[in-house]
Amino acid sequence: MSRRYFISLNLTGKTCLVVGGGQVAERKVHSLLECGAHVVVVSPSITPGLAKLAEEDKLVYRQGYYRVSDLAGVFLVIGAANREEVNRQVADDCAVRNLIVNIVDDQAKGNFFVPAVVRRGDLSIAVSTDGKSPMLARKIREDLEKTYGAPFGEFLELLGDLRQEVIRNVADRDLKRAILENMVDSEVLSLLKEGCIERVKERLRSAYRSGRS
Repeated sequence: MSRRYFISLNLTGKTCLVVGGGQVAERKVHSLLECGAHVVVVSPSITPGLAKLAEEDKLVYRQGYYRVSDLAGVFLVIGAANREEVNRQVADDCAVRNLIVNIVDDQAKGNFFVPAVVRRGDLSIAVSTDGKSPMLARKIREDLEKTYGAPFGEFLELLGDLRQEVIRNVADRDLKRAILENMVDSEVLSLLKEGCIERVKERLRSAYRSGRS
């Protein structure tokens, strides 16, 4: 199998279809909603959690069996039905229409995998095994969660602001590069892993001030 091409999709306002109403489907729905997607669920029955989301108008639920017309206007599809033949039909219909589709019980039938992801603010770290071992991906993600804690999200927010200031205010290309490299050197990363966010903030500001002076 050829290597996968990793991308980061912007799902804000995009219609995403989830076929299935069980626990796996519910987890997929939550992930899509976190990314700002407009989620449609099709299934004869759904979990209480999905029912609550539907009651709160956080998703659209069509009670019934999947049909090809459900794909109209859809950007991304997840096949999470508890019947293999339904997921296979979803995969086949999406392939004909060149739609992005993930089949949870048989990754090879879809055209993308969902990696295990660590999120710290705008920092996202994805782990994928190309569907060969989701359990291994989860274990590695759990290790990464311990290494890259909440301070990394706060650090990235400040770093993003200072980076824009450097780009606007520092004309010399070599100096600009040196300042940006000093902001993310190995000592800064070590301090972040230790949770010393205030010391990191001061180092960032110091790197910026010394570079400008």
